[in-house]
Amino acid sequence: MGKTVRHAARATLQLGFAAFMAFGTIIFITVLLITATGALVVIGIWLVPETVLLIRRIAGAKRQRTALWTGTPIPEAYLPLTGPLRERLRTSVRDPGTLADLTWMVAHYAYGFLLAPALLLWPVGLAVDGVRCGLLHRTPRVLPLIGRLADLDARWSTALLKPGPRAQLAERVEELTVTRAGAIAAHGAELRRIERDLHDGTQARLVSLSMRIGLARRAYDQDPEAARKLLADAQDQAEEALTELRHVVRGIHPPILTDRGLAGAVRALAAGSGLDVTVRVDGLEDGTEPGARAPAAVEAAAYFVVAEALTNAAKHSGAAQASVHLLREPAGLRVTVRDTGRGGAHQAGGSGLLGMQRRVAALDGTFALTSPLGGPTVIDVELPCVW
Repeated sequence: MGKTVRHAARATLQLGFAAFMAFGTIIFITVLLITATGALVVIGIWLVPETVLLIRRIAGAKRQRTALWTGTPIPEAYLPLTGPLRERLRTSVRDPGTLADLTWMVAHYAYGFLLAPALLLWPVGLAVDGVRCGLLHRTPRVLPLIGRLADLDARWSTALLKPGPRAQLAERVEELTVTRAGAIAAHGAELRRIERDLHDGTQARLVSLSMRIGLARRAYDQDPEAARKLLADAQDQAEEALTELRHVVRGIHPPILTDRGLAGAVRALAAGSGLDVTVRVDGLEDGTEPGARAPAAVEAAAYFVVAEALTNAAKHSGAAQASVHLLREPAGLRVTVRDTGRGGAHQAGGSGLLGMQRRVAALDGTFALTSPLGGPTVIDVELPCVW
């Protein structure tokens, strides 16, 4: 009986909060009328996006309260209200989440007052269930109905506040727009880096090589010894130019990935990082079997994440040890890099983390950074792919 009473009391508090919100949303009608009047006379058109933001907060509070009762969070799918007034106004009107929130608010005017029947059930329940449990030793029947009323409120709220297909599609389009912008920025930066490496390094050496060969041709008849020296220097210049070209090619797609697979390439990175790095590989040990390797773009992204993370750990964190975990999952590849450094890393720190995040986002992956002061720093990346 005591457990039933406690559950009914908790359900009553849940319904009480719902009734309080329903009463507040009725008062909110005044705000809606003021906003509608201001929009009609144009002067108060700026109130529309602000009112939509307020509605989102009210709906968000209901989502949180419902999630506390059910244990299952209700996702949100809103388009961001940013930019000038015209853009925010257009987004407010076109966002499917705005209509969904208004629909919930209207429905909540009715079912939000389920507290009333719950309060009526309390005296009846205490009397009937008290006799059933205390004298007849049977299970309670009336007080559990209060919990069912709270469940009913939660089911209706979940159905009305859960994003619909249109809202999810709009949010996905917005997410892909941001991801595409980041991918374009990362691609542009990569092209500029390649152009700079070719212009400042390889091109300069090839120009010097051409000049030395020209001088050697002129001096060949008159001073063969000087011509041989110039040709020897030209050969050295050619070898240096080839070395720099290999370096540029590795920056585009490391050949070791093609030759040894991701697991072997990461072990080579760990061996040359200067840290005590432990590499753990699950599901990627043998890259020669069909379907055992991820697509080339996914492998390259994972490789560069590990390379950048180990470089940051060696240069900035002061770590002596690090670990890398490569895990093959049914839906993709997971990469976790952990170091024992001082922590405090963040995307705005200029340590390449933003570039890593953009590279992962370009493949529709997720990038998570945990780096409290004092360490450790953990980079967790998930890259979706089909095996």
